[in-house]
Amino acid sequence: MKAAVIIFPGSNCDNDAKSALEKLFNAEVSMVWHTDTSIPKVDLVILPGGFSYGDYLRPGSIASKSKIVEDVINKGKKGTPILGICNGFQILTETKLLPGVLIRNSNLKFICENTFLKVENNSSIFTSRYKYNEIINIPIAHHDGNYFADENTIKKIEDSNMIVFKYCEKNGSISKNSNPNGSIKNIAGVINKSGNILGMMPHPERAYDKLFGTVDGSKVFTSLLDKLLR
Repeated sequence: MKAAVIIFPGSNCDNDAKSALEKLFNAEVSMVWHTDTSIPKVDLVILPGGFSYGDYLRPGSIASKSKIVEDVINKGKKGTPILGICNGFQILTETKLLPGVLIRNSNLKFICENTFLKVENNSSIFTSRYKYNEIINIPIAHHDGNYFADENTIKKIEDSNMIVFKYCEKNGSISKNSNPNGSIKNIAGVINKSGNILGMMPHPERAYDKLFGTVDGSKVFTSLLDKLLR
């Protein structure tokens, strides 16, 4: 398996993503700098977490205009699987590869904690190893993770089964108390209509080894491997 991790000034989870790919399936990982103009031929592209360009203007807005993102957009439109984690999710919304926007957390504070998620869609290439409605535990670390979209957009993504993860209680109930950042409908991750692009605020690359205290994020990567080995 070959993968590319895109690095921006301010990325801080790029090596975490690389390590997860290498340790889970011995992937050949290319670390691609933001000023490069093309991505090597790969099976997967990851936009990692961090604070690209210092989160100036809006998180992900400057990164979405960088040279390498032109090829990210092209590959995404041609069907290459793309995983955007945290800041990567923000970049994907800024490029319009995913609907909605990520805005300031409702409590106006940076949040770093483990959170429970409910798997709302286990038919995607990123979630096929999860059970429908499975409750998983994955860390978050963000200041602008509040997912927002207008009413019409929310209806479209609900009708198209594009919501992949929702923040929930340990027992799986969806509540205001289980929503760490104010995201509309408790949304923690969405895919595009074609199903090859996933954006999620929680960090699966920090939840794939028992040393992290949870391995619940590993199935995001192993689900992808199942798809790529077909």
